[in-house]
Amino acid sequence: MKLIDLHCDTILSCINSNGEVKLEKNNLCIDIKKLKKADSLAQFFAMYVDLKKYSAPMDRCLDMIDCFYNEIEENSADIAFAGSTKELKKNKSEGKISAFLTVEEGGVLEGKLRNLRILYKLGVRLITLTWNYPNCIGYPNFRWEHKDKGLTAFGEEVVAEMNRLGMIIDVSHLSDQGFYDVAELSGKPFIASHSNARAVTNHWRNLTDDMLRKLAEKGGVAGLNLEPEFLGEVGSVEAMTRHVIHMINAAGIEAVAIGTDFDGCSLLTAIKDAGDMHKLWDALSKAGLSGRDMDKIMHKNVERVIRDVMG
Repeated sequence: MKLIDLHCDTILSCINSNGEVKLEKNNLCIDIKKLKKADSLAQFFAMYVDLKKYSAPMDRCLDMIDCFYNEIEENSADIAFAGSTKELKKNKSEGKISAFLTVEEGGVLEGKLRNLRILYKLGVRLITLTWNYPNCIGYPNFRWEHKDKGLTAFGEEVVAEMNRLGMIIDVSHLSDQGFYDVAELSGKPFIASHSNARAVTNHWRNLTDDMLRKLAEKGGVAGLNLEPEFLGEVGSVEAMTRHVIHMINAAGIEAVAIGTDFDGCSLLTAIKDAGDMHKLWDALSKAGLSGRDMDKIMHKNVERVIRDVMG
């Protein structure tokens, strides 16, 4: 069964290893062999920048983008960049996995729309507006303290410009009020790339049922996150299944996707890496999901968002 995974942090390990960790083969959750075992159609690779570690976050982001393209080039027989539906289809026809370039931390924009346009021209097609710190765009959901704070004036400009460019707006990590601001302002579908159901696990990083419904109304998706803290149990497929079923019941099958957070989440148990994703497929099948529904969750819903936003 084909898979599109909306979020992983593998490139962070690659760039921090001084060349020792490679995408081709490693001991992480994601490498080329594991992606093939997962029958990956596309992997979204996040360029995560910690604002407290880097005084020039855009520079760090550019270094990570350079690392991303180097890894893709070194594995060009198996994986290729994609930034549109056309490129996704082309890569599939050539038997290659598609690699989508994303940024996890809108603070890298440093308050300049120019930087957003530069990132787009470099191939970035999704930006997670915040991580765990307030930034020029808005506020994070971190220990509830910023829950009721919305987008900044610059954040509103970013939403409009991302719509114009054809970039996916990602509200995972964003405050509750920021979520609703995006829902009101965005004229295109937006997503929560790696967020679960708050009604199942009451964690600030998860989405309320109302948020899930808003995502669905806008044509977006929420990607199931495998982080045990957000699942509410230590990585069990039963907990994953509970979140998926709840999200389906709350917002409909078209609003659910996969955003593993591989190589960015805590120690996993039931699903140790991308090669184990079949365990989730088996659990969802046993829970009564049809093959058609599974296809929507695993890749078709995200393909729709790519088409609607990127073209």
